[in-house]
Amino acid sequence: MLRRWLPFPLLTAALILTWLLLNESLSPGAILLGTLLALIVSRLVVRFEIPRSRIIRPISALKLACNVLVEIVRSNNAVARIILMPNKRYRSGFVLIPLDMRNPYGLTLLACIITATPGTLWVEFDSKEHAMLLHVLDLIDEDEWRRIIKERYEKRLMEIFE
Repeated sequence: MLRRWLPFPLLTAALILTWLLLNESLSPGAILLGTLLALIVSRLVVRFEIPRSRIIRPISALKLACNVLVEIVRSNNAVARIILMPNKRYRSGFVLIPLDMRNPYGLTLLACIITATPGTLWVEFDSKEHAMLLHVLDLIDEDEWRRIIKERYEKRLMEIFE
């Protein structure tokens, strides 16, 4: 019975928490409306065909999280230098990177990692060619970016999900 009304309890709780944080309020109205919306959304998610997946190597996931945090800090410093030193010339550009990963959760997490890292942005994914288009704020070497994405992120994500 509870599973019918609350099919995804963690999603529901996360949605309620997000709603309250966005509204910056713990008023009864905000809680009621957030709960109602979270219940509706979690019931609608049941209709999606969500592929089953699980994390095979949690230690690899922890190592990846640490690498991503270090990379975000490093990238923040690099982007700050670009902004604070406007005289320095830099060249932004696009890099097409072929991907071997097929797991939708791995691809989603890769997109989140790339977009969360300052100076990079996942622009497009070609599902026929299995290639992503990456925008880099300070593009020096396209091959180096391909190597970074393939070895540092895709390889680790494939270990985790496949």
